[in-house]
This record gives sequence, structure tokens and C-alpha cells, in this order.
Amino acid sequence: MKKTKFIVQSAVIAALYAALTLVSSAFGMSSGAIQVRISEALAVLPFFTAAAIPGLFLGCIISNTITGCMLIDIIFGSIATLIGAIGAYLLRGKKWLVPLPTIISNAIIVPLVLAYAYKVEQSIPFLMLTVGIGELISAGVLGMILLLALEKHKDILKIN
Repeated sequence: MKKTKFIVQSAVIAALYAALTLVSSAFGMSSGAIQVRISEALAVLPFFTAAAIPGLFLGCIISNTITGCMLIDIIFGSIATLIGAIGAYLLRGKKWLVPLPTIISNAIIVPLVLAYAYKVEQSIPFLMLTVGIGELISAGVLGMILLLALEKHKDILKIN
């Protein structure tokens, strides 16, 4: 039963991440120098379950693919999400720090992808600032609101 629940949770999280990225994309918020992906709020889910790690990673791969990102963005953007998810899982004992790995990994990796793959002309430090602000809004603020809202149901969300 645990394995099935893990797979189902991962799949649901991946689908949610992709769907929320499409919503952000429809409003022009999910890519570019300034990006606020609503889906990044889900980056706090490793606080509740390890199933969020593959779910977020696969969701990012799917959403970057269907929104037409370049292959290098699909790979490295998804790796940034994976690093953030693993970091969030490792920090699950420190609730208020859970969004930090996602904010940091994306603020470092995504600007490099923007600069080298998409030839965005702003400087890398500027892109780190703008992407970091977007991540602070989506993973930090929206993510913590989600975490606090779900915390009262944490027993349902956990695998173990």
C-alpha cells in the first residue's frame, strides 16, 4: 500500500505542478527574466512527503516540455527543481527553512540557463536577483501559505 500511495502522490503532484505552470504561462508569468510560477508554491510539499521529490521533478520536466522550453532548460531547470525538492525534504524538521533550497537553487541555475540558452541580455547577477525575487514570491510566500494550510492535515499526506 505504501508504494502505491507514493506513486499516486508523486503523479498527482507532477500533474498539479504542470497544470499550475500552464496557468502561470497563460498569463506570461512562468518564464523569462521575471518569473513567478504559481507551481513553485508546491516546492514545500517535501515537508509532508518524500513523494513530492519525484513529483516536483517530473512535473517540472513535463511543464517545461509542454511550454516549449529548450532542451537545456528542460534538463537544468528540472535539476534546479530536484535540488530544491531534496533540500526541502532534508529541512523538513525546520518548517520555516523549507522553501529556501528551491529559492536558492533556482536563483543560481535558472539565470545561467536564461543567459546561455536563451541569450537573455541582462547580466547574470541581475537575473539571479529577478529570478530569486520571483522564487521568493512563489516558493517562499505562496509556498509557506500552502504549507501552513496543509499542516493540519499532515497525517493524511505522509506516507509513513
